[in-house]
Amino acid sequence: MSRRIVLLPRQREMLEQVGENIRLARLRRRLAATQVAERAGIDRSTLWNVEKGSPQVAMAAYVQVLFVLGLSEDLLKIATDDALGRRLQDAELVVKKRAPKQKK
Repeated sequence: MSRRIVLLPRQREMLEQVGENIRLARLRRRLAATQVAERAGIDRSTLWNVEKGSPQVAMAAYVQVLFVLGLSEDLLKIATDDALGRRLQDAELVVKKRAPKQKK
């Protein structure tokens, strides 16, 4: 049984913005929605949901649409600038002095 994911309002807004960015990228390239859907191997209704930022759409559909638009490399930018994670990692990397070896 799959659980429905509940998004906070800010998360929903972010996903909607991603969808809008994808829609605008398609329009800037003057590609019809049917063209992009066919090239991505998805239904037109799925593309519509991608462009609306629907959380029910599989990540793979977003990836396929970005690939068709020539923007799939943008996915590699996600979480690359992880300042908090680096600070946490650096805190763990503190090298402690080892106790001297005991003589037997």
